[in-house]
Amino acid sequence: MEKFELHILGCGSALPTTRHFSTSQVLNVREKLFMIDCGEGTQIQLRKTRLKFSRLNHVFISHLHGDHCFGLLGLISTFGLLGRTADLHVHAPKGAEQLFAPMLEFFCNHLPYNVFFREFETNEPKMIYADRSLTVTTIPLRHRLPCCGFLFKEKQRPNHIIREMVDFYKVPVYELNRIKNGADYVTPEGEVVPNAKLTRPAAPARSYAYCSDTIYMEQIVDQIKGVDLLFHEATFAQADLPRAKETFHTTAEQAGRIALAAGVKQLVIGHFSARYEDESVLLKEASAVFPHTILAKEMLCVDI
Repeated sequence: MEKFELHILGCGSALPTTRHFSTSQVLNVREKLFMIDCGEGTQIQLRKTRLKFSRLNHVFISHLHGDHCFGLLGLISTFGLLGRTADLHVHAPKGAEQLFAPMLEFFCNHLPYNVFFREFETNEPKMIYADRSLTVTTIPLRHRLPCCGFLFKEKQRPNHIIREMVDFYKVPVYELNRIKNGADYVTPEGEVVPNAKLTRPAAPARSYAYCSDTIYMEQIVDQIKGVDLLFHEATFAQADLPRAKETFHTTAEQAGRIALAAGVKQLVIGHFSARYEDESVLLKEASAVFPHTILAKEMLCVDI
């Protein structure tokens, strides 16, 4: 099966600690790299993964708080120093270009490549990227400023041809695309050969949902229902629920409730508050509601 991997580069929240880097992730889809958020230290962490910088052409920024975007300028500058020539597309909420354009003009005014800001609204789901194998749709969230998550979904691939059966029935080459897409084959004698005899199903399409930062929102459940992997922020423990509400964040228990209601296959929690020196309390709370929960940590790679 081709790659669909999540790499955690940083899983801390706004206050820096020696334990965690600021939020950033990379999704590797068939060797195409998609960055999700870009906090301080992201480019250092990216180097540690040994993923190829040249395969990263799209960066998705959830919102314009510094712990999710302060690393972007440095990353863009480093790409220039490396002699990058391919375009870089930054997908971010409205206002990102106005914020970053002056800094790029000052610090990166002789880049050998183009940076394009693809801005979007955050009040309703919108498909903001698509290629032959993948779509990316925004997930509206509620935070202290416009914010959204992202739903990455593979497109279902056509069925696989069973070569021995195609040869047995002498199927012409020009019929193969129709058969891959579910059509039966009719022989010159009029015999109908069912598609199930000629093909086997492709592997199910995979999906990943990223939700950070947000207050507890049951409204997202329908959109993320059944995803293979959900990353949901779990900034606070339930004992700090008043602080979570005040800062528009989620507790670990609430993240577990979202995963349970959505019927996801696995939950990763992250965006940990600096107040917790041992995040096992957060894992315990989320796992009590949704057992298939793991803690995010730097350099964690999850095969989806």
